[in-house]
Amino acid sequence: MNHEFFTNIFKESIEVKQKVLADTSFVENLITQAKGMLSCLQSGGTIWFCGNGGSAADAQHLAAELSGRFYLNRRAYAAEALHVNSSFVTAVANDFGYDHIYERAVDALAKKGDVLIAISTSGNSKNILLACQKAKEKGLTVYGWSGLNGGQLALLADSSLLVPSSVTPRIQEVHITAGHILCQWVEAEMVRAEEDNSHG
Repeated sequence: MNHEFFTNIFKESIEVKQKVLADTSFVENLITQAKGMLSCLQSGGTIWFCGNGGSAADAQHLAAELSGRFYLNRRAYAAEALHVNSSFVTAVANDFGYDHIYERAVDALAKKGDVLIAISTSGNSKNILLACQKAKEKGLTVYGWSGLNGGQLALLADSSLLVPSSVTPRIQEVHITAGHILCQWVEAEMVRAEEDNSHG
């Protein structure tokens, strides 16, 4: 067995994360998105996630970290991935086309003041872009997560996390790390603020 095959992939993943650490704009956008998510939840809004394939799995994973729990036992926060109703997704895909599944979901469920986190490693997935357009029409804040220059998604998003890689798995690995950081910070800040209010 070739050990280098396995160790090289770990090295590639670490190298991409080191590039992220050196990219001040990435960290600044991470902070911007963290503050926006916190403000949304504190105002009674909902954080919506959408993605395709592995990015859909990340969307569902991170929504669960907020609506369930991350580290702390606390109240549930309003967060959901837009693909989890399979009857809705398949109906819209059948009747209107797959490109419209998330656009239709945003139109049905989201409201002004909510946040949409749109995940596309290429930044050019049509169904993600249409969802972002609908979200902007409805007054949502849109955060894009992508790779390299972010494609068309970066042009629509209010803030973008752009992973300096063109390799889909490496991009997704940073996305889930960034998502965990956001969930941990938002959870801690929500709990701290609620404790302060209860003592005040």
